[in-house]
Amino acid sequence: MTKQFYSGLAVFAGLFLASSVFAQSTVKDYLSVSGPLLFDSVSYNLSWSAHPSDNYFKHEYLPKSADAEKFKQMILLEFIGGDFKPKDAVDAKVSELKELKKTNPVVNYDVMENKQNGEYILDFLVSENTPDGQHIAVVERNVYRFKKAEDASGRAGVVLFAVSSRAYGDDITRFLVALKTNRNEMIKAVAAYPIPDIKIVN
Repeated sequence: MTKQFYSGLAVFAGLFLASSVFAQSTVKDYLSVSGPLLFDSVSYNLSWSAHPSDNYFKHEYLPKSADAEKFKQMILLEFIGGDFKPKDAVDAKVSELKELKKTNPVVNYDVMENKQNGEYILDFLVSENTPDGQHIAVVERNVYRFKKAEDASGRAGVVLFAVSSRAYGDDITRFLVALKTNRNEMIKAVAAYPIPDIKIVN
């Protein structure tokens, strides 16, 4: 694995507790998928985008009027260009989760492979503590679907479609209890979602 190859995957894998850190007056549609995206009967609008490296493009979508700093559910659509497979991206993400789990016992993950189409789903849980470290402030459950793809211009790479769900403070216990019962519902919904075609706009 070349250094450039690994660096690209590290960018793709390196985002946990996803949020739009900086407000944007204008959001660029790098993937030619401005939305809205309809998921589970909810409409999600493009709220934030970024182009962190030459081959990595990231969109975030939120329901109308949702607070980007305290959202309950977010859609992610990302593309990383390069000659690698979905499993490479999954392995890079899992490596980071393993490292994170050393200091955060809440971290948990499961990898599922669809051998018919080569796609992978990574279901994982992360958390963030209060500033004093005494309590859990945020729990985030992510279901990531990695798919080999080409954009409309023939640029090869991997597309990530994901749903990120959060709970805060007093809602965390109820969130985790519900997750034990309803975990597979989100996995099935993400696996079945028709990922939109993309076309990279630099």
